[in-house]
Amino acid sequence: MTAIRIRPGPAYGTVQAPPSKSYTHRALVVGHLAARPFRIRHPLDCDDTQATAAAVARLGSSVSRARDVWQVEPSEDGRRRSPVLVQCHESGTTLRFVSAMAARSDRAVVIAGAGRLSDRPIDDLLEGLRALGASCRHLRGSGLPIEVRGPMRGGRVVLDASKSSQFASALLLTLPSLEGDSTLELTGKLVSQPYLEATLAVLAHHRVRVDRNGRRFDVPGGQRFRGAGYTVPGDASSAAYLWAAAQVSGGTVRVEGVPANWPQADLAVLDLLENAGASVSRLPNGATVSGGTPRPFGVDLTDAPDLYPLAGVLAATTPGVSRIVGAEHAVLKETDRKAGTALLARCLGAAVEGTNHGLSIRGTRRPRALDLRQLSDHRLVMSGAVGALAAEGDSILGEREAVRKSFPGFWDAFATIAEGGHGR
Repeated sequence: MTAIRIRPGPAYGTVQAPPSKSYTHRALVVGHLAARPFRIRHPLDCDDTQATAAAVARLGSSVSRARDVWQVEPSEDGRRRSPVLVQCHESGTTLRFVSAMAARSDRAVVIAGAGRLSDRPIDDLLEGLRALGASCRHLRGSGLPIEVRGPMRGGRVVLDASKSSQFASALLLTLPSLEGDSTLELTGKLVSQPYLEATLAVLAHHRVRVDRNGRRFDVPGGQRFRGAGYTVPGDASSAAYLWAAAQVSGGTVRVEGVPANWPQADLAVLDLLENAGASVSRLPNGATVSGGTPRPFGVDLTDAPDLYPLAGVLAATTPGVSRIVGAEHAVLKETDRKAGTALLARCLGAAVEGTNHGLSIRGTRRPRALDLRQLSDHRLVMSGAVGALAAEGDSILGEREAVRKSFPGFWDAFATIAEGGHGR
């Protein structure tokens, strides 16, 4: 693992957004459930999507990955009855989606993970799978690995959606393929709702029927996913760092290839940047952000928890007191992102106060250079790089390779807009 050195300075330029990680995950699930040749155009090739591609291959689909097209189709392995091991590595999306897909078959599937994945919530989803007839158990009492065995059939599921929207998405993607009709009812405070909307958009695109009435979803069984493929849209989550770089550094950055017609939680960054003083010009397929006079802001990130570290860096480089609330589940991500955000902000020279509801950050006019070689969370590393553009000297961040989890091309894109973005 290596660190990267970042020199401060304004960010200028135009960048094409990489493909969406969220939609690539969903396309792989659809390709597997379609049970026929299925082409995914413009997929994101990163650590997390590679985990899902490998997982669906273990469940019975072959995945051939060319540069800009992945082909998913049924394989002989899908007809074998012997137990199978699926390694999700550190991908929470893979864990949740695979658990639901595994419960469709009477074959035992052992699902394992790495890093902090064993500590991330899964039990509410497993209870939902059991309600539909699946057998699910922790092989070590709690955490991972788990064993899932079906077959599950349509029925009624009541699901607590306060820890992750991925539980509901996993079920909604899988329920249409089951024998029998299903009803999914969500309880608790719904978090990350735009990700649920993304799942429903993918289902509608493939002409899968879901009847929605508030928090109740009625899903007819025995449906087929229509269409021979899917084109992955550009990623607002990745674009968020590049747009924020413009405000933090006083530059201008245009990101193209992010269509507004596909739901994406992190498009909320544009409203956040406007509230923080930036000039934002929305385009049919992206946006241009120019740095303006910074002003303190308040933001509720319940629907966009992945913006937590980036919002913290924006607050730390904005004089005055800004407040981040909501997204209590940010502490359950790859790392405790609330604590990680506080660390980033303090290292930049901000005063940080933690509350039960979030963080209060008093930003500074003269951010300090960062020396955080121990960082390994991809979103903390990328957010730190954005903050480094406003620092008084060169910053050093690690781990350089962390960005492969979600945005492998980050350092190249960052170098395009920021002269100081070259590592050594």
